[in-house]
Amino acid sequence: MTTTEAAVPDQTTQVLPAILAGPILRHVSKHQLVLWLVTSQSYAIQANCYQGDTLLAAASFSSEHTGSVMLGRQAFLHLLIINIPAGLPEDTWLSYDLGLQLGDQIQWLVTTAPHILYTDEKRPRFAFKPNITQVLHGSCRKPHYVGGDALLVVDQQLAEARALSEPSEQPSLLMMTGDQVYNDDVSGPMLHAIHTVITQLGLYEESLDQTELQHSRELHGKRQHYYRRPELLPSNPGGQGLRKIFRGARKPIFTSANADNHLATLAEVLGMYLLVWSPALWPLVNLDDSTGLDGEALERYQAQLPAIKQFAKGLPRVQRVLASIPTYMIFDDHDITDDWNLSRDWEENAYGHPLSRRIIGNCLIAYLLCQAWGNAPERFPEPLIKAVQALFRTGKGALHDLLIDQLLKREGWHYSLATQPKIVVLDTRTQRWRSETSAADPSGLMDWEMLTELQQELIHEKAVILVSPAPIFGVKLIEVVQRVFTWFGGSLMVDAENWMAHPGSANVILNIFRHRRTPHNFTILSGDVHYSFVYDVRLRHHEQTPHIWQITASGIKNAFPEKLLKHFDWLNRWLFASYSPLNWLTRRRHMRIQQRRPSEHSGRYPHQRLYNGSGIGRVFFDENGAPERIQILSTRDECIQFNRGYESDWMD
Repeated sequence: MTTTEAAVPDQTTQVLPAILAGPILRHVSKHQLVLWLVTSQSYAIQANCYQGDTLLAAASFSSEHTGSVMLGRQAFLHLLIINIPAGLPEDTWLSYDLGLQLGDQIQWLVTTAPHILYTDEKRPRFAFKPNITQVLHGSCRKPHYVGGDALLVVDQQLAEARALSEPSEQPSLLMMTGDQVYNDDVSGPMLHAIHTVITQLGLYEESLDQTELQHSRELHGKRQHYYRRPELLPSNPGGQGLRKIFRGARKPIFTSANADNHLATLAEVLGMYLLVWSPALWPLVNLDDSTGLDGEALERYQAQLPAIKQFAKGLPRVQRVLASIPTYMIFDDHDITDDWNLSRDWEENAYGHPLSRRIIGNCLIAYLLCQAWGNAPERFPEPLIKAVQALFRTGKGALHDLLIDQLLKREGWHYSLATQPKIVVLDTRTQRWRSETSAADPSGLMDWEMLTELQQELIHEKAVILVSPAPIFGVKLIEVVQRVFTWFGGSLMVDAENWMAHPGSANVILNIFRHRRTPHNFTILSGDVHYSFVYDVRLRHHEQTPHIWQITASGIKNAFPEKLLKHFDWLNRWLFASYSPLNWLTRRRHMRIQQRRPSEHSGRYPHQRLYNGSGIGRVFFDENGAPERIQILSTRDECIQFNRGYESDWMD
């Protein structure tokens, strides 16, 4: 499929391609290769792994193998695990191929997905690099944001690496640190595309007993509900809603300020995943069809249309990226819904209402299938996967609710990678440290038990890369603003989710850094905030202080309001400079923090420390596991270097 075909999707009826999404290269270890794939038929699949033209391993999967899930009449998800007894060689080009059994023939990727191959490739190439020398990372990829998609920058980087005879420039992996999809903030054209895909693929339908619609079929494709989802979403009587804070009335459970097209059904969320990672289904969608819309809804649809068309143009290259580099993921709030588990009050309202519980559960089921399963397949036991398979096979509402109950109680979304340095990926969403003073106060991002487990995992490591979706060391002024709003009961208005917002989790995570056996080199990769920055952190009055780097890259396709961020940046430097007594009122007073300077601002804005704009983070590590170069590869075709500053750049 060409880029043009993906950009002008005006056909209404087509024969479905064999591959609907993927292959995505997921977990890669010495003895295992994991691939994620969605096909339009229940194919038997042959999977091979090569070094050059030498076959290293092969695996055959029947049409109903243990890693397959029937998502709909013409949609079959596969998690393919290729075991490699002899082990993968390191730091050299490897490749894989997938063959779909079509009658008496096997069709390989060169036929079924030729656009995912780089120049002169016969099969998708990758490198197994467990000794981390280079990592790409980023978060927050919103399709209708008016700006570039940084995954296209990754595509350019991978193409350049393949031009070399050795894979020295190939990153070890791509770490996506949250908000891979925006289920709570959906444009009208994207919702139209999702509903088209649901119909074409016959995706799973469900009863919606707690709404006036009764069934998902009445919601999918009904244009009168576009930009009016808050009328259907659950709410509680009384209280102060986000947009009615001075009016009383009803309190919406889902607090996203952009929930006008909030996804609700499992089919809608699965359709979103298929559309943000692959161009295959976009030719089925006539985006210019605005039938049934008028007034403000029509204006908003047409205003969002150019960004969605531009987004679709780049998807062949996005699909190529995800096929060619080990890719790991962790959820943040928008993968489920804005403010997910922000406070005890939010949890009690959301999980106490059957419809909101179902919506959150649907997003978790889709997250399990499309993201979490491929990170660490061994963490998801066979009975859980069989429960998912049974749900799609039978469509029984009782099984649906039982599966959601199981996922909401689950404690194993976090994981670690046996790389050097070790990578530890945190779940900062489901194991919250709830406030004991006020139900409306923000919960801690991790509870005491999870933080204790984290400390045990870090002991005896010389260096570690810690992935925390929200920065552990954030912008002090913004955290203060969030704290002020929290005092007045408005934590949901400002997304008051930061590590310092809850005294218990703040003190424990800071004590982990102060532990005498903590790793000497400690790199924190974060996203979430829609701007990028780098801090060097040291302990005060400690001769053997660990070296801590807070590296934040956000967003892949998103940004912070430009003027507002400049004001925050300027005020933060003045109010929390090294000489400011305000630092002693903070929880981080025992640490010194130096802000690095983004090179893009060194001329016009020499004092700016926060970089705003879509991009992907790139970090180069030395042999000791310490960052030696920290960059943002911008969609504006800039390479932003975060350089060490001067003594005046020290804060706290």
